[in-house]
Amino acid sequence: MAKPRLLITRKLRTVVEKRASHDYDVVFNVDDDVFSEEDLILACQGVDAVLPCHSERFDAAVIRAIGPRLKIIANHSVGTDHVDLDAAKAAGIVVTNTPDVLSDATAEIAILCMLGAARRGAEGDALVRSGQWTTWSPSFMVGRQVTGRRFGVLGMGRVGQVTADRARGFGMEIHYHNRRRLPDHLEKRAVYHPTLDGLLAVSDVLSLHCPATAENMNVMNARTLALLPDRAIVVNTARGALIDEIALIAALRSGKLFAAGLDVFQTEPGGNSTLAGMSNVFLLPHIGSATEDTRDAMGFRALDNLDAFFAGQAPGDRVA
Repeated sequence: MAKPRLLITRKLRTVVEKRASHDYDVVFNVDDDVFSEEDLILACQGVDAVLPCHSERFDAAVIRAIGPRLKIIANHSVGTDHVDLDAAKAAGIVVTNTPDVLSDATAEIAILCMLGAARRGAEGDALVRSGQWTTWSPSFMVGRQVTGRRFGVLGMGRVGQVTADRARGFGMEIHYHNRRRLPDHLEKRAVYHPTLDGLLAVSDVLSLHCPATAENMNVMNARTLALLPDRAIVVNTARGALIDEIALIAALRSGKLFAAGLDVFQTEPGGNSTLAGMSNVFLLPHIGSATEDTRDAMGFRALDNLDAFFAGQAPGDRVA
């Protein structure tokens, strides 16, 4: 029996590609370039399955153009905002993701972004690297201490919960807003806010962990940023679409916000050149899940979903 033909759109870890090659007739993207829309459509027309990353967009037009052979999109990501789930369902294409396995790694990056922003990490790193560190005094490079502050979590899912646990290690008081309140054993005495506005009013540090759904686009905008305590810190390791970057820049310039720590941006790759030029912004290039252990686990989870599908079973991480 012929192996299912699988397109892997980006370079994955060697152990993941080796396992995929054992069980599937794999088409690799040897150059690891981002597919154009036209090339993505052509590549998907000749396969039974695709294992993409968030860099490949499967909107309704792309899905319509692919044709009937493609049966499953097994994402190498938790987020699925790059796939039109309704269009995939209408076309009979199963869609899966890779939850759970990247929660620890992403939480680590969120804490790194918080500390980098609070303690002026980007500014200090640039000063030392440029050879301009020529003095010291008690007023030099004074940042904000996070110990004992109020840590607000917008989106208390898997990653949000782990990040809250890490923040507890700094003695921070956890507050959160979610679509629904968590049960006691998951809430762990965090303070639930039934409204977003209520959460923002008490968040000395606000960490974003909600999906980039249509209703969450630019959820942090001029109005909502103004609700934060003065000199708050905003952390985003979820999706760039959650923040109106023009409003964020204005809040940072005015002093309303002390700093921001960002791993994601409206435009990726590339980021935002204005934010990159600001000393009170700590930036990373969307590397929340970029650890050896996590990238292996993500690849294996995607393959687990493919294995189940082609064995006639329900994939464990089906989202459409």
